[in-house]
Amino acid sequence: MTDLTVWHDGACPLCRREIALMRRFDRRGAIRFVDASTGDGSACPIDRTELLARFHVCEDGVMLDGAAAFAAMWRAIPLLRPIGLAARNASVLASLEWLYARFLTIRPFLQRIARRVAT
Repeated sequence: MTDLTVWHDGACPLCRREIALMRRFDRRGAIRFVDASTGDGSACPIDRTELLARFHVCEDGVMLDGAAAFAAMWRAIPLLRPIGLAARNASVLASLEWLYARFLTIRPFLQRIARRVAT
């Protein structure tokens, strides 16, 4: 089994929802989820600002970010595994990274909406 650690922004309403969904999908408990927004600096393997700016995963000792990190997480979840495996193809991963970069530009807007909905 793959050793997989996912760092997420527990202060972000979008991230909280996504991680809650991934936890439900991870019925085998294959993923270790770490909230990088907490004050515990030991939980962050890199600069916290960098860690919170993009999605990060450590898969078998290799740090991944962006679409590659999502793909690694998906490979650990049986329901999403086919997408994660497809992302091992360079063209598929490049397309996912392009989409992720576009998402990051609208993320602040989506976070504001999610905060309003949550209150």
